[in-house]
Order: sequence, then structure tokens, then C-alpha cells
Amino acid sequence: MNAVFPVIVDSRSLVQGNGQEMIAPRDTHARCRLAVVLLPEFSQLSLSSFIDPLRLANSISGRPFFEWVLSSPDGRPVTCASGIVISVSREFTDVVKEVGSAGGPDMVIICAGDSVQKQASASLFSLLRTCRRHQVPISALGTATWLLAESGILNDTCCTIHWDKLAALSATFGRLRVTDSLFVRDRGLVTCAGEFASFDLAMELITNYFGNNTASAVCRHTTAKQWRSGCDRQRAIGAQYAGASKKVAESIRLMEQHIEDPLPLCDIARCIGLSRRQIERLFQRYLSCSPMRYYVRVRLEGAKRLIEQTDIPLLEIALSCGFVSSSHFTKRFRECFGKAPSALRARRL
Repeated sequence: MNAVFPVIVDSRSLVQGNGQEMIAPRDTHARCRLAVVLLPEFSQLSLSSFIDPLRLANSISGRPFFEWVLSSPDGRPVTCASGIVISVSREFTDVVKEVGSAGGPDMVIICAGDSVQKQASASLFSLLRTCRRHQVPISALGTATWLLAESGILNDTCCTIHWDKLAALSATFGRLRVTDSLFVRDRGLVTCAGEFASFDLAMELITNYFGNNTASAVCRHTTAKQWRSGCDRQRAIGAQYAGASKKVAESIRLMEQHIEDPLPLCDIARCIGLSRRQIERLFQRYLSCSPMRYYVRVRLEGAKRLIEQTDIPLLEIALSCGFVSSSHFTKRFRECFGKAPSALRARRL
């Protein structure tokens, strides 16, 4: 996969190196102009984690290299998920007009939140298509990957999204190659898990433009020990047990990877180099339950997310989460969550 961050040498050119786009400006008058698109209920953590490191890089380097402008669907202030109102300076249509012009953005960043499935619009899709036509890179933070997928520009592309919507994204858009990486760069598109992963993406941008010294200085200022590679996994479930028991974490990761085709406990034991009895003791010690009971919970949690986030029929969800019949699925779901899958779907609708 190629890097997709723009290189600002004169105004719009890209510098090639080793077959990839390199980011190494030498012109002290160069700028990297970012158009940030904020959608209602966006994650302010994602936004701040991305923008603040760039601000610090400007301060440390002694020049305003990174520039950003905030926009919204109607040009009005946007309320983020935590209820804070953020002012913007323009609306989508203004950004569309500037894409491809001499003073237009070098990258467009889309920042969304949990309600992303309701936020597709003709003006947003026009912006995305215009960016693709003029080869302006697009970065999707957090759940914004969903909008790129809905527009069709992610077809046959490797991508990621916040772990909570990974299953729903894969199930809804069959032509995507979805991973649980922190961020992915492919074909002029960057998709990022958002939240603190936005910081890691910003740090890669800073490193590519300014080098490791500036990036390390930004890390010191933010009291961050280091930044992570984009290929690092999000590790939604199981990471909390990694410090206590590496084998428990490994077992849970295998469970996460085999939702539709559940593994027998003996296979899990063989994969991690323990006996069945040893795994049972570890799960009882750290999770106070058996491995297979925990496995069922993982599958049910995945089913719950699909019910809440998609319109996929309940029987298909049951089968995709490793349950052989709708009756068995309904029984286990009710035992776990106190209501039937149909009741949860009805409440969503």
C-alpha cells in the first residue's frame, strides 16, 4: 500500500521515492492545507488527537506548516458527541469549489461519530467524488470510513474503522477488505480507527514531513511515550487481560477471529500451546468463567452490534455469529441480554 499524504514542494506536487509517495518538504514557505469536515455527534477525541499534534509540530518547527479549516454541512457550528459546540468557518459546498484549485486543500479529513449511518448526503458524496477526481487524499477518522464505503470509493480497497463497527461494516459492504488495524493507507485513501488512533496517524504525518526529531518532541510535549504503527491491531477485546495473562489474551483474539466458525476448545489450546485444562484454569482465574462460556459471550456481543447497527435479517446474523438455528440464538441472546434479538431490533427501528 502506498502512502497517501501529499508532499508540498511547490504548491501541489508529489515527490516519489522507492516506489512510494514520500513526504519531505524542503521549501520553508510550503504549507499543508487540511480541510476538516465535521459531522454532527463527531468524536472530539478523534479531532483533537489529530489536530493538536499538528499544532505542536508547527510550534516546535517554528513555522505554520500545517493549516486547517473546519467545515460543516450547513456552515453552522457542530455539536460533538460530548455536547461541546465547535465553530466552523465554511460549509461543504465551499470546500467542494476549492478542491483542485491552487489554494485548495491538500487533504480532506472527515470526522464522524456513532450516528454515521444517518449522515450520508449528496453534498458530502460530491465532495468525496471531487477529491478523487482531482487526486486529493481523503482521511476518514473513526466511523467516517462508513461514509466512504457508502459512497462506493472504498470498493476493493483495504480499510479499517473503529472496532465497534468492524463487523457491521464488513457485513454491509461486501467489496471491502476490512482489517482491525489502527489506520490503513491505500489508493489515496486513509481510514483510521479514530479516538487515540488519530494521534498515531498524525504522528506518522509529522514524521514524514519533519522527521523523527520533531515527532519525538511532540510526543514529549503530550507526555506520550511513543506512537504506534498503523498496522498495530486495535485489540478491542482481550487487550485488558494481556498484562495479567498473555495466554488468555491470545485465546480471546482467536475467538474474535473465529466468530462465524467457532473453534473447539482443543483447537484453541493447540494454537496457543496449552492443554485444554490449563486454559480452563486460566479463564476461571482471570475471568471467573469457562472459556466456552466467554466465547459465546463474544459471539453474542458481535451479534448485538450487528442488530443495532445494520438491517441484516436476524437469521443471517445468527448464522454469521456461529449459531446453527434462530431458536438457539434467541435463547442464548435472551439469557445474556435479558431480551430477544427481535425486541432489540424493534427498539432500534
